[in-house]
Amino acid sequence: MELSLLLIFCYGILHAFGPDHLTAIADFSIGKNKKKTMMITTLFAIGHGLSLFIFAKILQSADISGEILAYGDIISATVIIAMGLYLLFMVMTDRIHLRKHMHHGEEHIHIWFGKSHDHEDTVAEGSSFTMGLLMGAGGVRGMLITLGAVGSGNVDFTMIGAFTAGVMLIFVGFGMIILYLNQHFLGNITNVRRAFATAGVISLVVGTNILLG
Repeated sequence: MELSLLLIFCYGILHAFGPDHLTAIADFSIGKNKKKTMMITTLFAIGHGLSLFIFAKILQSADISGEILAYGDIISATVIIAMGLYLLFMVMTDRIHLRKHMHHGEEHIHIWFGKSHDHEDTVAEGSSFTMGLLMGAGGVRGMLITLGAVGSGNVDFTMIGAFTAGVMLIFVGFGMIILYLNQHFLGNITNVRRAFATAGVISLVVGTNILLG
């Protein structure tokens, strides 16, 4: 059993390297501080694992055709494209803002969308969890077949936990890379807008590639 969970953990690591997942994390993590970045990446991984667990239980009790499950890829691609369009819209309409101020002798940078400046920004954290749920639908049949093969046809919560842990390891690690970029390259509004525009374009390319693939 321990070997099976280790294999599933490794599979979660490989799965997390999908360009759609890393693109989604980048979209939500750009411009965020360390606490928010870690929260966003963790919630994305948890939402992804929870979605997979729900689908596993549904498929154990219902016969769902491969054509229906294929819509999962369409859902995840559509979400990524929508996020890319949103980021590009924010850039083109000049709705991305940056403000610097001091806290206890340390400079802090706040980046936000729209007109209001919300320090809590719980929307991004909640959206990352929802994004994880929706994108868990993408490629769900392939994931469940792999997990089921390792677990002799049965996908249980322990297996999903091992898979989620592997996914979370990569997501958090990638979040740290984004955090480094946030801290060292997003010190002015020009670079911030370039970063969001780049993320938007990449989102469109990745999402379109999934739809056409």
